[in-house]
Amino acid sequence: MKSRHILFIDDKDTCHLFDLLLSHTDKNFKITCATSRDEALELVKKKSFDLYILEPYRREINGVELCRKIRQKDSRTPVIFYSGMSRDTDRSSALAAGANEYLVKGTDIDKFIETVKKFLN
Repeated sequence: MKSRHILFIDDKDTCHLFDLLLSHTDKNFKITCATSRDEALELVKKKSFDLYILEPYRREINGVELCRKIRQKDSRTPVIFYSGMSRDTDRSSALAAGANEYLVKGTDIDKFIETVKKFLN
């Protein structure tokens, strides 16, 4: 099976944790981590990804705005928001920006893995 490339945009520790989790789930998942908006946009310009995973709100990254920018370049690749924010307004903003799915950290881990697999298979 072909390797599936994921761009995970969050802090370094969270990226590492989910790299371990997803690579244990499927050896064909390759994770690239971006910890800043500029780094993420540069990677989106230079490389092709099969899935984007974003956190909507971090100090230096507005994930909703980043999603809009990704969608300007790539309207087809799935985008998943995986966030600690569970308000309906957060979910609505992410989906309006072009996300395919919005999941809540801590409560949706099984659904997160299932969703990643769904979008990559």
